[in-house]
Amino acid sequence: MAGFVSPDDAALAIVGEDAVHRVEGLPGESGPVGLTLALGRLRALGVTGLRVALPAPGHPLGLSGPPEFNARALEAEEAAVCHGAALGLVPEVSEAGPEGDVHVEVVWHCLPVREAPPADVPSLGEAERELAEALRDATEVLSRLDVAGSGPVAEAAIDAYRARAERGREILAPGYPPRAVRVLELAQRVGLLVSMAYDSGHGGAVSAAEMGARTQALRPVERTARRAQVAAYNAMVEERERGTR
Repeated sequence: MAGFVSPDDAALAIVGEDAVHRVEGLPGESGPVGLTLALGRLRALGVTGLRVALPAPGHPLGLSGPPEFNARALEAEEAAVCHGAALGLVPEVSEAGPEGDVHVEVVWHCLPVREAPPADVPSLGEAERELAEALRDATEVLSRLDVAGSGPVAEAAIDAYRARAERGREILAPGYPPRAVRVLELAQRVGLLVSMAYDSGHGGAVSAAEMGARTQALRPVERTARRAQVAAYNAMVEERERGTR
């Protein structure tokens, strides 16, 4: 949308290892269309960028309404909101094929959205500061309770994360500011550590009070990591909107 890559290259990057992506409900189209055509159609409709939304129950992060769109995005736990046209895209993911040869198909439902500022999205500077503060506070609590992720499973997960990061150093599309890359890398790492902590069950927490304290420590960190990811992904649109790029 910013003109840094062709629609074909953008479509390939979006599909990744999935089998196929289609867009349904585009204005001017009677049925589902391929991504390349959809991106071109969106640009013709005035779209100059896409914002990411990563909502969770009780936290409509990145959404602006209406309720129908928010409900669908909340169910999917993600959405893309167009900048320049009152449209949003919510993915519906399905798997097909026999065991061992499963392929993923995605239909993006194009729906009307309310033209308003997205909910609860911080600036890059705010996101970076909040991540550092939340990680420090959570580490202190989890270390005191002896429930931080540790052991061979945690180490393997961290090693796998580092390997993926090294294989694909360009974690954002061309044209993003370096700070956005830095914030996203940290947010993804924090998100991974939170997931590992949740996956480890109750860890070393043995009492109801300790388990409650553990959850209270993790929840704001997970929320902060999601806010930071949204801030990083949306950085280019925000800068273009401010006229700085």
